[in-house]
Amino acid sequence: MSAVRWGRGAAGFGRALWPAGAPGLLAEEGALGAVWGRKRSSTASPCEQDRRKDWGHAELLEGEPDPRGLGPEAPSSLSPPSAALLGAASLVPHSDPVLKARVRQLQAEGVAEVTVKRVAKRVAVARAPEAGGAQPPRQAQAGAEGAAPMLSSRWAQKLDDDQRLMERRKQRLEGKLQKHVEKVAWQKQLRSEPRLLSRKLASQLQHWEQGVPRSPWEEQLAQLLQEAPQGRSGEAAAAPADRGPESRLEGQRQRLLSFFECCLLTGNLPLAHHVLVTHHSKSQQQRLLTLSMYNLVMLGWARQGSFKELMYVFFMLKDAGLAPDLRSYAAALQCMGRLDQDAGTIRRCLKQMAQHGLQLQGLFTAVPLSAEERAELLRAVRKAKPAFTPPRPPAPPLQVNTSPLLREIYAKDPTVSYPRLHLSLKELQGLFRQQLRVEMATTVTVESVEKVPLLTKEVLHARKTLAGLRTRWRTALYRELQETKESEAHAAREGRLSLFPYLCLLSEKEVVGMLLQTLQALPAQGESLLFLAHELGLRVFKRKQLRNEVQELEQRYSKYLHLLASDTQVAEPCLPRQHWEALGVPEAPHEQPWPMSVVVQLGKQLAEVLVRAAQMPSSLAAPRSPGTLIPVLYHVYSFRSFRQIGILKPHPAFTQLLETAAERTLTFESTDVPMLCPPLPWTSPHSGAFLLSPTKMMRSVEGSQQHQLLLERCPPAELHGALDALTQLGNCAWRVNGRILDLVLELFTDKGCPRLGVPAPPSEAPRPPEGRQAPKGCLLPEVSPAEKAEMRRELARRLKVAREMQSLRADALYRLSLAQHLRHRVFWLPHNMDFRGRTYPCSPHFNHLGSDLARALLEFAQGRPLGPHGLNWLKIHLVNLTGLKKRESLQARRDYADELMEDILDSADRPMTGRKWWMEADEPWQALACCMEVAQAVRAPDPAAYVSHFPVHQDGSCNGLQHYAALGRDSVGAASVNLLPLDLPQDVYSEVAAQVEVFRRQDAEQGVRVAQVLEGFISRKVVKQTVMTVVYGVTRYGGRLQIEKRLREIHDFPQDFVWEASHYLVRQVFNSLQEMFSGTRSIQRWLTESARLISHTGSAVEWVTPLGIPVIQPYHRDSKVMIKGGLQSLTFSSSVDTSQKPNTLKQKNGFPPNFIHSLDSSHMMLTALHCYRKGLTFVSVHDCFWTHAADVAVMNQVCREQFVRLHSQPILHNLSRFLIKRFCSDPRTSKSIWVSRLMDTLLSVPKAGTFNLEQVKHSTYFFS
Repeated sequence: MSAVRWGRGAAGFGRALWPAGAPGLLAEEGALGAVWGRKRSSTASPCEQDRRKDWGHAELLEGEPDPRGLGPEAPSSLSPPSAALLGAASLVPHSDPVLKARVRQLQAEGVAEVTVKRVAKRVAVARAPEAGGAQPPRQAQAGAEGAAPMLSSRWAQKLDDDQRLMERRKQRLEGKLQKHVEKVAWQKQLRSEPRLLSRKLASQLQHWEQGVPRSPWEEQLAQLLQEAPQGRSGEAAAAPADRGPESRLEGQRQRLLSFFECCLLTGNLPLAHHVLVTHHSKSQQQRLLTLSMYNLVMLGWARQGSFKELMYVFFMLKDAGLAPDLRSYAAALQCMGRLDQDAGTIRRCLKQMAQHGLQLQGLFTAVPLSAEERAELLRAVRKAKPAFTPPRPPAPPLQVNTSPLLREIYAKDPTVSYPRLHLSLKELQGLFRQQLRVEMATTVTVESVEKVPLLTKEVLHARKTLAGLRTRWRTALYRELQETKESEAHAAREGRLSLFPYLCLLSEKEVVGMLLQTLQALPAQGESLLFLAHELGLRVFKRKQLRNEVQELEQRYSKYLHLLASDTQVAEPCLPRQHWEALGVPEAPHEQPWPMSVVVQLGKQLAEVLVRAAQMPSSLAAPRSPGTLIPVLYHVYSFRSFRQIGILKPHPAFTQLLETAAERTLTFESTDVPMLCPPLPWTSPHSGAFLLSPTKMMRSVEGSQQHQLLLERCPPAELHGALDALTQLGNCAWRVNGRILDLVLELFTDKGCPRLGVPAPPSEAPRPPEGRQAPKGCLLPEVSPAEKAEMRRELARRLKVAREMQSLRADALYRLSLAQHLRHRVFWLPHNMDFRGRTYPCSPHFNHLGSDLARALLEFAQGRPLGPHGLNWLKIHLVNLTGLKKRESLQARRDYADELMEDILDSADRPMTGRKWWMEADEPWQALACCMEVAQAVRAPDPAAYVSHFPVHQDGSCNGLQHYAALGRDSVGAASVNLLPLDLPQDVYSEVAAQVEVFRRQDAEQGVRVAQVLEGFISRKVVKQTVMTVVYGVTRYGGRLQIEKRLREIHDFPQDFVWEASHYLVRQVFNSLQEMFSGTRSIQRWLTESARLISHTGSAVEWVTPLGIPVIQPYHRDSKVMIKGGLQSLTFSSSVDTSQKPNTLKQKNGFPPNFIHSLDSSHMMLTALHCYRKGLTFVSVHDCFWTHAADVAVMNQVCREQFVRLHSQPILHNLSRFLIKRFCSDPRTSKSIWVSRLMDTLLSVPKAGTFNLEQVKHSTYFFS
């Protein structure tokens, strides 16, 4: 009892030291509670408990004085430390159990001695400034009567730290309260009452507002609905595409709609209403408003139960001559449900809805609502119709894909065995949680693989300096962001479309982190301001889309994994999309893209914030300079490709500081790295791939919507083939080839090896000329103009090489760092496609579509025994990678591999110290990886049982020409590209090179100088790229550049003749192809002429692929967009503006290659789906198909069969019929001369030859 009494006495002493009249915190807490809600109960979340700690700690400093005096002294048996801690415990107010627990914890630690007087005085000193005391802490301690000597105490230090922390938190909370008060005052300045253009409606509104007695707003709504116009719909007002001048308003409407959406997302509904009122009050601006905009604002007010503001929007809706739709009625009824209004008004509202031809059930089936919104709507409806039962969500209609090519894929077959992953359900669930954390964090930080520097004093000092600068920059960025928001808010108050709601989408912490990451990644030579603005704007847009349906997603994903896991079963075999849809997963709301002008303007604003905030001491640049602050980023102008562009360039001193510090972290967006769990199956054009980050099925230029609109208008079943193929490609599990990665890193951290595709570091880049050839040499008077020009050219060449080396090095750094980060993990690569249907991994930095080095780093995570023929396919694949034996049989290639087995094993065992045979291959790193796999297989006790993870490739023989030959049934062309079954493979590139050599020899005999110089230099490699791309629309200009590059790689070729020789060779290559592929050229000409005429009718070329994917070419005349103000005015061209006329040149040149690409993508998807049905692992790089060595023969059979099935369809005739129906069937344009010519052209489909497609099924070298 004595100890307890002593403690209470100490508490009384402590309270006696607190100054009287101190303001209590409870009053402030009450004020804050009025803003943020009442104080929560003890069953709070950890975050809420942390907030309560703030109040508990603050109460220690803010309690009321105790009238009691100092209690009796502690008994002598109590040690001083224990007495001090007991006293401190009693100092804690009874209302703060948190600090009591903290003191008990410290008591258990056995800390150093501290007296009760010390504790009490610390509390008194901490409280003194608030009471008006002026003496500093040390003076207060020294002046206290009877003070005992102060002993060092870790406990007292911790209490001091807690006190300072609580003071800072209190200041932050007070700042938040002040901001909230300012926001409320700002919102009061915004207009809510509309100014109507109709005098009758304006008078009616005024009468209703001022009339006595006032009629209920609900009754006014019912009357207003009854008088609503019926002759015009919101869709008519919103349809801009085919209305001449109206189409020019589409960009402004998109911008306005995105502004309203962002306002609702960020809680700025009054601002959205204010801008709506401002635009509605001006007839010119009112034309921009569509029904969806009015509905959007109405829905916002309905969620808040603000019926008066909702009525204002209804008045504007009527004033604009628009008829309410289901969403309008849903908003009104939802609001009535929240306000618990009478049944009479609701009944009249429902009656009027029926008179407008709208079904009550449609409110629950056709309007996307949350569960809470649906409940409020139902409450309102049941007041008028108590027996009403909302219809159950309709079961998805039985959608059957009608394509004859996919009939077998969707035929029910209980014996089908789809492949499963090698991981258990528990393992996959753990991987799901890892991926979920990654996407919720929005970024991924990985260790860089750059060489670790020695931690010298210089490095440590540089890192410390950088850390200090970043702390300063964070503070400055917060300040600049707040000032920018205030400026944009002022513009919004004036009714203008400002960036304010966009700047509120992300927290200031997220934006600051994003800007600092941008500064870190900026290259030394700078970056275009337009590019930076575009990238920053896109990053904000992508991050704001994260959905929060995490718990529901986790439950459904866990059920979905039963289809894929190795230790689970499902009722019947089905495709992943079918299984996911059977779970009843609702479609995610579709996010409309922002207009390009908004993306660039927002990014430009953020870039300018970074420029203003990032400053550093001038002493970093010049040690003896005064300590003034200078910008880290400079805005300069430079010429690139004869155009002057603005560049943001880092200060050289900052670049040097980064190099010296050599920090070893890289930060990526979560959507730019592979996934750690299987992707979501694609179920619609905007739903699939990442867990939380929405991804478009069809990638396109930002701001372009024409592809998305085509996909959404397409019947869902028609897209099943593409959706399922993308899902199948994304479900392939990968892992890193660690042995190859180690070897590459060894070279990368040294000086690189460009010959092997490992870029050299910047230190190896060419330096500017020195001495007389230095840039300053141009100023010497004795230098002639020709010498000056040559010096400028040499300097430009060296700078270009340095920039290219920097770019290649950065690309390799990202790839290798991600590979190292994922070294011991299984990962997945979600896929989407371009507008032609060609598929690509979503991860841009680390995937299997890259160079030889990139491909060699990857292997299948799931292995498969080689079986009886797998080792032979590994050997054939190895020889294919060397580039040798292209025209030899498969048996000859196997024999050649056996002959080289000693070199193969040497390469596998001693890749860097042995004979290095692998380095001479065309694809050296893949060849080395294959050598290692062959070595392990041949040394295994049973090679057939060896489990191989290595992907074996099968390439098409100039696949574009294969499709042309099949389309035209061209026998000669078919034989050249291995469509015919022959004993030896044909090599079209060698044949073209041989034909060009014939032409060259003839010209050389006639004395043509360039033909004589080219003797001995015409090879397969020189012409291959041009031959390959001619069928994909390469022009003579592009072909010349390709050949020029190849000639420059030949060291013995006289470089003075490169330009002339490339001109000569491209002409001869085109002539050779004309002779060898006459059928191909006729189809190309037909496609080109059709596209030219379609373009002249004012439309872009459209078609539908054999798998049902709608395609439209996004080539229109450029429209200039200017973003004024700031550092510079940005002007960019947009070729995707559908209001502009088509670009005839791009439309006609693009149609032949794009059409062929749509065919090769269809063939790849068919092969993927049938391989999946047979249980194979399958991925592709366009016309290069990958699978396990054991399954190559099965994949080849499927590949050939699906090619025959594809081209057995009347593809060109189907295309002709589609184009006639789409472009020649409108009576209003049938008399046009262009339409007449188009009709004639489309009816003249090129005649087919006599080639029998069935022969392809027996062609061994079709894909090999």
